[in-house]
Amino acid sequence: MAVLDRRGRGAGSLPNIKYFAIQIITSPWFIFFGSLLTSSAAGASHMFSLYSGDIKNSLGYDQSTLNLLSFFKDLNTGVLAGLIAEVTPLWFVLFLGAVLNFFGYFMIWLAVTKRIARPAVWQMCLYVCIGSNSRTFSDTVSLVTNVKNFPQSRGVILGILKGYLGLSAAIITQLYQAIYGDDSKGLILLIGWLPAAISLVFIRTIRIMKVTPHSNELKVFYKFLYISLGLAAFLMIIIIVENKVTFTQGEYCGSDTMVLILLFLPIAVVVAEELNVWKAKQAILEDPSLVKVITEEPTQETASSLNEPTSSSRAIEAKVGDQADVSCWKTAFKPPNRGEDYTILQALFSIDMLILLLASICGVGGALTAINNLGQIGASQGYPKQSISTFVSLVSIWSFLGRVISGFASDIILARYKFPRPLLLTFIMLLSCLGHLLIALNIPNGLYVASLIIGFCFGAQFPLILVIISELFGLKYYSTLYNFAGVASPIGCYVLNVKVVGNLYDNEARKQMAVLGITRKPGQDLNCTGTDCFKLPFIIITATALFGALVTFFLVFRTRKFYKRVIYKTLQGKQNEAEANAGTEIDAARNGTVAAVEVPKAG
Repeated sequence: MAVLDRRGRGAGSLPNIKYFAIQIITSPWFIFFGSLLTSSAAGASHMFSLYSGDIKNSLGYDQSTLNLLSFFKDLNTGVLAGLIAEVTPLWFVLFLGAVLNFFGYFMIWLAVTKRIARPAVWQMCLYVCIGSNSRTFSDTVSLVTNVKNFPQSRGVILGILKGYLGLSAAIITQLYQAIYGDDSKGLILLIGWLPAAISLVFIRTIRIMKVTPHSNELKVFYKFLYISLGLAAFLMIIIIVENKVTFTQGEYCGSDTMVLILLFLPIAVVVAEELNVWKAKQAILEDPSLVKVITEEPTQETASSLNEPTSSSRAIEAKVGDQADVSCWKTAFKPPNRGEDYTILQALFSIDMLILLLASICGVGGALTAINNLGQIGASQGYPKQSISTFVSLVSIWSFLGRVISGFASDIILARYKFPRPLLLTFIMLLSCLGHLLIALNIPNGLYVASLIIGFCFGAQFPLILVIISELFGLKYYSTLYNFAGVASPIGCYVLNVKVVGNLYDNEARKQMAVLGITRKPGQDLNCTGTDCFKLPFIIITATALFGALVTFFLVFRTRKFYKRVIYKTLQGKQNEAEANAGTEIDAARNGTVAAVEVPKAG
């Protein structure tokens, strides 16, 4: 394609505000911005340890009952969200998530503040499950929309969106301290209405649209990444300062103003990109002579290839026709090659999927158990109450870093060093063992370090699993398949959190009460102090994570040829295509030139 090195006349003029605004809010970059804001408020489920103490004290629960609630918090119903997304418009999925979010947390708030009669345990489990799992609806819409809008940058997109989801706990913690002060019960109300309101604002914005890839796509995503890193760094600094100095509510308002500025700063990237597109269009509209049309006679081979279907296309059509007549149950154990579009049943019965689900049970389940019990771990090991919110914020920020790094770094090291993603997942699960051991051994100030490690590993594991699923099983049924990984982790959380941690904690607490000669009264909460409360449980969790690492290494062995031959070539092809597209119409205009259009003359 030839390129004319001439500047577009009128390209530098200011755009009409009305039409330019319409262009912005209908652009794929604005969809991505809306998804960032939605994700930044969707991590309320990671804040359970901040208000679990209020639930335990107000309703008189023991640790086993509280951990049962946390299991239902993590009981991922994302498959339901994925199936609904397959058959309904995305705006309906987002609306449904907003309604469920507000209902679930509002009912929890009413129960904790005693504005309604004391609910039964099964009712509280239902409210917690509805509120926390509403996130899967907005998460499904955001991820599926942007992965399909930018299919060549799926690893980067998953890293950024999941990163903002990880940051949301730290962001909401800052907001609630400015709005409600030390009232942790007010936090429950905040996480009820805020995510629902943001989802409703973008309900008609976030949608799937056809997007033409361009050469600077990755550079734009890097701009979003730099802003998110700035937000994470500011939150980290604020958390350190708050841990040393007591903030007034007014000072919290000042710091939150900066948080909101950084949170909305990505809109500047959107406007800048759309302004470039506007200038390119205006240059062509105002001076059509800038577009050079080249016509050429098609060769005889080209004409025949246009008019007659090839043997390969006929074979594909025949194959599709045959598959349409075969029941999905009959093809469940006859999967296509890795990387092609699997059906839901083919993926579920695949050994690769079973390995990924088992890895999610062992790795993500163990990390969730640690995160859900941070409040009780800190209290039993003698940390002050202020440190509990610090632990939650540290987990949130390092979860963000894990999500972002796993998204960007896995693409880079795969393209440059042919380093398969499953092997990176193995290393991350091994690292998580260190964080669990720090909790088990109760090393002085070790919980701060453990929060960093567990937060990072928790954040890194899930995006890696999601990208691996998209690479192995295709994108056709991705909205449903990626949610199966979310279903697996609550299984591990139930076994480790409820059956292991909850029972062993309560047994140790009863031993301590027996030594002191205290008898527990009905409805009285059950507390344990000392290293032994969580020592044995987290040794068991460490062993579970180690087993998960061995399982993922088996997946590395199974997929090593696939990643070397298919995915590596795909990433290399994407880089070559980006370079080849550097002279396209829009990108040329951004550089002050307008591309020529090459049109074959009709035969």
